[in-house]
Amino acid sequence: MHLRTRSSLAMIGLLALAAACAPAGGVSAPATSSHSAPAFVVAPGTTATTTATTTATTKAPQPRPPCSGETAACVSLSAELAWLMKDGQVVFGPVPVKSGKPESPTPQGTFRVQWKDQEHFSSEFAQLPMPNSVFFAGGGIAFHGGSLDAGSHGCVHLSDADSLRFFEFLGVGAVVQVAA
Repeated sequence: MHLRTRSSLAMIGLLALAAACAPAGGVSAPATSSHSAPAFVVAPGTTATTTATTTATTKAPQPRPPCSGETAACVSLSAELAWLMKDGQVVFGPVPVKSGKPESPTPQGTFRVQWKDQEHFSSEFAQLPMPNSVFFAGGGIAFHGGSLDAGSHGCVHLSDADSLRFFEFLGVGAVVQVAA
């Protein structure tokens, strides 16, 4: 087969491919832009190959807090997540938490912040530091900075940075909801 015939067949094949991929109204001219990609030319008797790569840029949807109403801090024990909320809307979170061990579970229910201490030390557990403590339930149960790997004695552990955010956001009397 002659070189000219092969080139003509290649051109016909490209036109057929373009027509098959065109929108229902037919083939339209490409949009022009100051940022358009450079055109390329395929020499007769050669083949051009292109590879398209797409990257997903959408984030997975964030879990919704299981709390409602006037809640200022919401904890999901099953998801091990917490949120700060204002007027029913999430303003911070979700953030990871670690709650009580099976033998000393974090109490579930609706509570109010009772008091706060930014540099608290446990009087029950060998003077362990409890930075950014926000006490919300009887028995010394609080949000505070602590391990996210080991269960607590009933408190809700947050990273140090997240515990500071909770400490600054939650005032005495703020509503805390702890859900299963």
